[in-house]
Amino acid sequence: MSRRDKKPLAKRGPGGERSKAPRGKGAAPKGAASKAAASKGERPSFGKAGRVSSDRPMSARPPRARAGERSEWAERPERAERSERPQRAERAERFDAPQRSERPAGKRPPSPRPSGSRPGGKAAPRYGNAPLREPRPPAPYLDEEPAKPEVAPAPLPTAVQNVIVTPDENGMRVDRFLEAHFPGLSFSHIQRIVRKGELRVNGKRADSKDRLEEGQTVRIPPLKLDAPKVVGELSEAANKTLQALKEMTIYEDADVMVLNKPAGLAVQGGSGMTRHVDMMLEVMRDAKGQKPRLVHRLDRETSGCLLIAKTRFAATKLTGAFRERSARKIYWALVAGVPKPKQGRISTYLAKEENEEDTIMRVAKHGDEGASHAVTYYAVVETSAQKLAWVSLKPVTGRTHQLRAHMAHIGHAIVGDPKYFNIENWQLPGGIQKRLHLLARRIVIPHPRGGVIDATAPLPPHMLQSWNLLGLEHDRFDPIENAPEE
Repeated sequence: MSRRDKKPLAKRGPGGERSKAPRGKGAAPKGAASKAAASKGERPSFGKAGRVSSDRPMSARPPRARAGERSEWAERPERAERSERPQRAERAERFDAPQRSERPAGKRPPSPRPSGSRPGGKAAPRYGNAPLREPRPPAPYLDEEPAKPEVAPAPLPTAVQNVIVTPDENGMRVDRFLEAHFPGLSFSHIQRIVRKGELRVNGKRADSKDRLEEGQTVRIPPLKLDAPKVVGELSEAANKTLQALKEMTIYEDADVMVLNKPAGLAVQGGSGMTRHVDMMLEVMRDAKGQKPRLVHRLDRETSGCLLIAKTRFAATKLTGAFRERSARKIYWALVAGVPKPKQGRISTYLAKEENEEDTIMRVAKHGDEGASHAVTYYAVVETSAQKLAWVSLKPVTGRTHQLRAHMAHIGHAIVGDPKYFNIENWQLPGGIQKRLHLLARRIVIPHPRGGVIDATAPLPPHMLQSWNLLGLEHDRFDPIENAPEE
């Protein structure tokens, strides 16, 4: 609508007010226009804001006060209370309030009002019918775990019992299964009941190295042994054993420990064996009766890195890494002669051969009873007058006496080996001790909780003496590092 079409406003009366339309008996009541339109079937007109437009002239609406004038709305008492709210006084009170530093000592500021309340005890208005929400309690920290009840070790059975293999125990060795259920069992006792056939799996005899499957039934004979002793003060002998273990430790955390086993110390007990690593670990038994577990083995005369699991969780993860061949082991040895070629791969089948005097591993054919495939990589690091060679060995498989049998098989037996060194008319150079020159130099394996364990053992005293006599540099680069993985 143009400005020409607009109706002129009503003339203002005295005092600047527009004249109001009279509302008498003949005047239409409020909303009559919209009701009349509805009775005729017409739709009332809506303004921009969606409200029904009124026929009341603009002059009938409340006037707006000009600058410097007070409207009649301010003269009403209820309106006057709102208009006279002292905004400036609030600002003054705010600025005149004492600052934090000016508060008197010993007095605390008033506590804040609880949510949903107002001064005077009046409740805050609710929106709709929704009830007031109670404040949520703070969420617990993510790194806090609920306390787990301590489980006491199972008592040793006094009668025959049958135990079902659970899904978590699938793939576990028989001896590890017994150690997990009965922490007080010793290695020698486990070997005795297995050798006598008292322990059976699904009614059949089993070896201590056999792997169990989920759902199998393990028959456990009576175990007439005392329950695990409660951890308390260690005796003088136990303290010496604990100190010896600490001196052998080259890596340790909450789950894993790597020992530098000296030559001559057995890993496990046997006939006439009074001191071995498995027995020494008894002093580290915890309050639940659990003790650190052996993850792999080393020959009695082999020194170097020996991996120990301090928890059952770590033992399961580490044995799985060995089974999947994700663990890398590197050995150093001093052998007779110089292997040709200087880098190679040895792949044979090995089988156990027992006689009255000793037990050795012989090279067998595929299909022979008890024959297992064995693979070893070797690399010559340094030589000494073509009579001796320092070789680095990397076993892919983990058969008994694998490295010793393989080096003897290619005609370069390890110096000081009492079982496999059978070269005729061969004399040791002067100053070299007649002891097995084999070291588990390094072990690299995934950590049970992420990352990698990488531990290295130094040369034992008798091998260090030989290296110095022959002028071999023991800190040279090891070529076996780049050997392929299988």
